[in-house]
Amino acid sequence: MERIRVLLVDDHATFRAGLRALLQSVEDVEVADEAASGEQALVLVMRVQPDVVLMDLTMPGMGGVAATERIVRDYPHIRVLVLSMSDDDDSVLAAMRAGARGYVLKGARRAELVRSIHAVAGGEAIFGPALAGRLMDYFSRGSGGEESFPELTRREREILGLIASHLTNPQIAVRLGLSQKTVRNHVSSIFTKLRVADRAQAIIRARESGLGK
Repeated sequence: MERIRVLLVDDHATFRAGLRALLQSVEDVEVADEAASGEQALVLVMRVQPDVVLMDLTMPGMGGVAATERIVRDYPHIRVLVLSMSDDDDSVLAAMRAGARGYVLKGARRAELVRSIHAVAGGEAIFGPALAGRLMDYFSRGSGGEESFPELTRREREILGLIASHLTNPQIAVRLGLSQKTVRNHVSSIFTKLRVADRAQAIIRARESGLGK
């Protein structure tokens, strides 16, 4: 069984120790190394080549957002999952802009954290339940008018709004009464027109425009 190699990045040694102990009990997860700062994380990423970086945001020196941006730029195959105390929208958006593939709050249950590591390692974008719910509320208040993304069709704007609310393709298909193949085609067209690579980048574009459901 191939194990997911994780780099822990947090300036609190006690928290890292607890996190290491938690992850050591997960059969298919291996803690590759630990870093206490963004600068140290950049050195270790090059050396140990982890699959996932668990990244704190607030650290002395280079913070987690800047470190995430550098890692994603230089090592696009490495996924960054933010694990932070900050639950405000600005922090979440900053992490997403930097290229983080997920955002989980410290204090999350073990099952949620492990599930998030697996999801991010598998190429998904994921957020903790509390954050996802708040973001859905935010997006539902957006205007979503036709002035947003004029290059998209009305149906594509509707689907982009549902993507921004963290619905999966099957959920979107059920919501709109479409086949999953039709939804996949629309999503592919949206990504092409917006020149984004994945759902996380599409969510950022939708968030910045105020597009909702």
